[in-house]
Amino acid sequence: MNCFLCKKSLFVIAAFLLCNGSQAQEALRLSLVKALEIAQSDNPTIKVADKEIEKKKYANKEVIAGLFPKISASGGYTYTIKKQAFAMMGQTYKVGQSNNYNVGVNLSLPLFAPTLKKSIELSAKDIELAVESARSSNLDLVNQVTKAYYQLLLAQDSYEVLKKSYSQSEANYEVVNNKFKQGVVSEYDKIRAEVQVRNLKPSVISAENAVNLTKLQLKVLIGLDANQNIEIEGNLANYENSMCAEALNVDTAMINNNTQLKQLKLQNDMLDKQLQINKSGYLPSVALSSQFSYISMNENFKFGSYKWNPYSIVGVTISVPIYEGSARLYKKKQLQLQMDQLSLNKLNLRRNLDVQMKNYMDNIQKSIEQVSSNKESVRLAEKGCLIAQKRYEVGKGTILELNDSELALTQSKLAYNQAIFDYLSAKTDLEKVLGKDQAVNPSQKNEEFKK
Repeated sequence: MNCFLCKKSLFVIAAFLLCNGSQAQEALRLSLVKALEIAQSDNPTIKVADKEIEKKKYANKEVIAGLFPKISASGGYTYTIKKQAFAMMGQTYKVGQSNNYNVGVNLSLPLFAPTLKKSIELSAKDIELAVESARSSNLDLVNQVTKAYYQLLLAQDSYEVLKKSYSQSEANYEVVNNKFKQGVVSEYDKIRAEVQVRNLKPSVISAENAVNLTKLQLKVLIGLDANQNIEIEGNLANYENSMCAEALNVDTAMINNNTQLKQLKLQNDMLDKQLQINKSGYLPSVALSSQFSYISMNENFKFGSYKWNPYSIVGVTISVPIYEGSARLYKKKQLQLQMDQLSLNKLNLRRNLDVQMKNYMDNIQKSIEQVSSNKESVRLAEKGCLIAQKRYEVGKGTILELNDSELALTQSKLAYNQAIFDYLSAKTDLEKVLGKDQAVNPSQKNEEFKK
């Protein structure tokens, strides 16, 4: 019985481990492109922007519908309480019937409506502004997700560096401890080696916490469940070759693709259209109108005996504005002031963007130089660490030299990873300033809304 229970317990434990193993294998592997695709497909901000474009599209159709003819049906009934009368040759005659019916169809069509035409053009610009606003939301999302992805790479690489350093310190401590037991080294060396291990332990724990935190931030940004396990592909060192291959041929004209500048330009175009609408208010408008109806007038309610008489008219209405109390003049002044404000804001924004672009380009150049220097520093630190280990093994070096060489190697690797991250972060910010679309973005979908 005991043997049976032991076997059953082992089976349950094995099944539990297999389940955990299968769950661990279900971790979602993410590349940067895949992370961006998930974020752009599930992010509520992008969906709201798409809905806004669709709403503007229908608003434009609503304005265009003003060019089509309007047809309406009407009907009416009146009961004459006291009939009209007129006198002629000493006699008084009453006219009209007690029951009056009128059923007809009315049609109106604008022939010349300059204000309506400009309103359609204004509505089209409003759609373009909504599309650009959606592109701005997409660029912000891409920037945040990309930097969060690189931040996770930095956290993981830093954790691996500190973990290897901690493992090496433990190995050094084992060597020193064995030598101390044999009486080859002093207790001071043993204490220094143990202190080195204990000093690295908090850094390893903090690095592990940083990895978990950055993973959570990335999952929140791309819209994944917080409990979803993810694994990202690659490391920062994989980007080193592309750093040197990418030339920084950034022309100042590329800043014109900046989404903020484009939105200001579209806003200026909309103000110009509003100004044209204001001016078109001084022009006459022409509309065609027609009416076709049947009329019946009777003294009784015998509908079968009613006689219906057709009645139809066609006319053209010309409306010429003459005076509206200078309201349009004041509106024109307001629009001109808004355009002046917009021009000043655009000038100020352009200057700030030029400064940002230059700053990011300088950071990129400095990061490239730092990566090259830090890579050589890592190579020398590894060589120095190896020499220090050999010297200590043969009794020529001290524990301080060994600890210093290990610390120098750890700092060099961390600085190397940080330089690559600084380059990638500055490059991502520069692409946002230049309005460069990355990966799959909603702007491709938004082109459909323009049609």
